Amino acid sequence: MMNAQTTKIALLLAASAVTMALTGCGGSDGNDGNPGEPGGEPAGSIHKLNLDITKVNYENDSPVVTVFATNEDDLPIVGLANLEIKKALQLIPQGATGPGNSANWQGLGSSKNYVDNKNGSYTFKFDTFDSNKVFNTQLTQRFNVVSAAGKLPDGTSVPVAEMVEDFDGQGNAPLYTKNIVSHEVCTTCHVEGEKIYHQATEVETCISCHTQEFADGRGKPHVTFSHLIHNVHNANKAWGKNNKVPEVAQHIVQDNCQVCHVESDMLTEAKNWSRIPTMEVCSSCHVDIDFAAGKGHSQQLDNSNCVACHNSDWTAELHTGKTAEKKAVMAQLGMSATLAGQEDNTAVLTVSVFDKDGNAIDAATVQDKIKRLETVTNVGPNFPIMGYNKSPGSGAAKIAKDLVKDGALQAGVTLVDGKLVFTTPALPFGAGDTDTAFTFIGLEMCSTGTSLTACTVDSATTSMKAELAFGTKSGNAPSMRHVNSVNFNTCQGCHSDTFEIHKGHHSGFVMTEQVSHAKDANGKAIVGVDACVACHTPDGTYASGANKGAFEMKLHVIHGEQGVIKECTQCHNDFNLDAFKVKGALATSAGKYTTPITATCTSCHAPESIGHGLENMGAIVNGDYVQANQAAQSETCFYCHKPTPTDHTQVKM
Repeated sequence: MMNAQTTKIALLLAASAVTMALTGCGGSDGNDGNPGEPGGEPAGSIHKLNLDITKVNYENDSPVVTVFATNEDDLPIVGLANLEIKKALQLIPQGATGPGNSANWQGLGSSKNYVDNKNGSYTFKFDTFDSNKVFNTQLTQRFNVVSAAGKLPDGTSVPVAEMVEDFDGQGNAPLYTKNIVSHEVCTTCHVEGEKIYHQATEVETCISCHTQEFADGRGKPHVTFSHLIHNVHNANKAWGKNNKVPEVAQHIVQDNCQVCHVESDMLTEAKNWSRIPTMEVCSSCHVDIDFAAGKGHSQQLDNSNCVACHNSDWTAELHTGKTAEKKAVMAQLGMSATLAGQEDNTAVLTVSVFDKDGNAIDAATVQDKIKRLETVTNVGPNFPIMGYNKSPGSGAAKIAKDLVKDGALQAGVTLVDGKLVFTTPALPFGAGDTDTAFTFIGLEMCSTGTSLTACTVDSATTSMKAELAFGTKSGNAPSMRHVNSVNFNTCQGCHSDTFEIHKGHHSGFVMTEQVSHAKDANGKAIVGVDACVACHTPDGTYASGANKGAFEMKLHVIHGEQGVIKECTQCHNDFNLDAFKVKGALATSAGKYTTPITATCTSCHAPESIGHGLENMGAIVNGDYVQANQAAQSETCFYCHKPTPTDHTQVKM
């Protein structure tokens, strides 16, 4: 059992408090207590280790640092064996290491030398403080505390933990620190607490090690944080195993600097990236420049003249202009659509175009500027019965139709009262879910800067807001797929609201509030990703199931392969388990189908890893379509398994 106090500790608050001694931690006189004093009733486990620096003072220009450790219930932890101050640093001001150079962290030492005070606090001293460095009380000091995973003396498991905190030279809150990008921005994509490459999980820890000093000492300029982080998130330079890291990250970020560089009142140096341009940072993306040789840029041996040309406003404009222009173009037009089923099993799709103020306009006035207006129609929103190609269920393939391409109306499309009208071929309407057809619509416009322009062979293009329309043959209210399992904002958190999905192969579908069909109690659109099943059908996509292309599996597969998504809660706000009641067999390999719950689970887990015979639970694994589809509602998985986003392995017997 873990030795812990019975009372919860309120950790010291406010900047001035870091100079005070910790109180109320077990000593009868209000002091820290004496080693060996009992800690009260023990807690049962440590699911989360929290670290905090509660005191910093200095002896002979060497810091003495008190670290306080608690578990998830705010109870102090005694007996940690793997604590260390991995880095003690001070912030050398801008220009101090050379004209034009940015502020840089300088390593001062590290320490594994600490005393366990037996009350949750640990006192560090520095035997290895670097005597070659000049400690300066006028500079900001940083301490990076790390605790490796391990066990307490009684065998209690301790998870890994880390933290970084900055102080002034007297142990108070710092007057200045270099905080350009926040940890919270990183965790919109990277799961909280999961290591990214080394054990480090927080951006401040990465910065504390990947300093300019660290890179210079190893003759590897590319490993400074400001250089390395740009290398990883753009595809201009080969980096990582099989060049996969930049490819993955670039697909997410799409060279949009503002995905990471988000201004905040908590980031005093959020604009540092544009205010202090340096060769070290610029060369991380602009790989065709050799400053020393004068290749691609005037010859430059240091950073002294960078700001003379690259002033802050211009630098910011160059790096945010592309995204700003894209947003400006996207804001100029919108769409709405209706879909009406007919007696002959066809459906009439009508697409209206709106200006930036939401007023309907004649589509003919912008037709020459439309690169592609693409529609994809399917039947059965909850379990689409038309395949990406021909479907074993209905025998039909989805209906993909361009209404406009390269400024020209396509065959079968007419303009009626300024609206684009197209009648689909006969659809496999039926009862229940298959009484509903749905059409996903993408619009790609030719553009120059912020202006929409007439399309030419070499026109640049911008994908606009997408649209989703539902219609029934019966005239009854349409069936709709659930959108309450994934918070759409989490998709935008990684990809941003200018992310053009599948642009190139398709017109590009942009993740904005316009892809919506349901509304909450306040009338606000509830946005989902349900439109994607128009193509990502139960039969999979172009590879006929071999790539687990059904929507229920595809997102798990693609995000798992890229190693970005590691916890359900990164995307899921809920699991709508009832949704499986209206689903059928999903293609899990070429020509083979699996019952839907098992197929979804095995998109992450190997079947043999689940631990019991899946067939005994009513599942069909890689069977034929008819067999798996007939058994779709026979799975008994949820008799025992009650998965939630926070614990998807939860079992209730």
